[in-house]
Amino acid sequence: MKTPTLSHHLLTEAYNNAWANHRLHKACAQLTQDEFQAARTGFFPSIKATLNHNLTVDWFYIDALERELRGAEPHPNYLSFFERDEPCANCAGLRAEQRDADRRLIDYCKQLKDEELGRYVTILRTGSVQRDRRHRLLAHLFQHQTHHRGQAHAMLSGTRIAPPQLDEFYSAGEAGLRAQDFAELGWTEEMIWG
Repeated sequence: MKTPTLSHHLLTEAYNNAWANHRLHKACAQLTQDEFQAARTGFFPSIKATLNHNLTVDWFYIDALERELRGAEPHPNYLSFFERDEPCANCAGLRAEQRDADRRLIDYCKQLKDEELGRYVTILRTGSVQRDRRHRLLAHLFQHQTHHRGQAHAMLSGTRIAPPQLDEFYSAGEAGLRAQDFAELGWTEEMIWG
């Protein structure tokens, strides 16, 4: 087996991101609506608010990455992604939207090549322009997701639903622990690891 490239590692990060979202959202789907939106301690005041924030930030950065890939101009009104703090009212809707965002991110990462990771992505901000290389923007996005997903995971531990394990993705010896999730997602170990 040849040594994995940085672009392949970013693809595995996108798969890991989608897998962790799948597991967390599957657990949250067992909550009642009241439990899902109940006030809790965290950066955002509920599981619903936290997961909606992750989704809207995903939309924002994935749009920027896709636009750069197409050679399109930066989104002229980036605030449109954040017009509503919580665009999804319930867990089912949020889960479907997150699954779509995760698929888009995986598709984007599938086309990456190491020699093109240094290309700049331009994002218009209020009063400024953000320019970051692809690999840095992706690293930021994965870290952002992990950070807030961890907060939602901690909030979930204060409910009647046990939070799922989210750290069994990379080790080869733990393939059996993710087999059911991979089947639900339509993935195979070979698809991800080569």
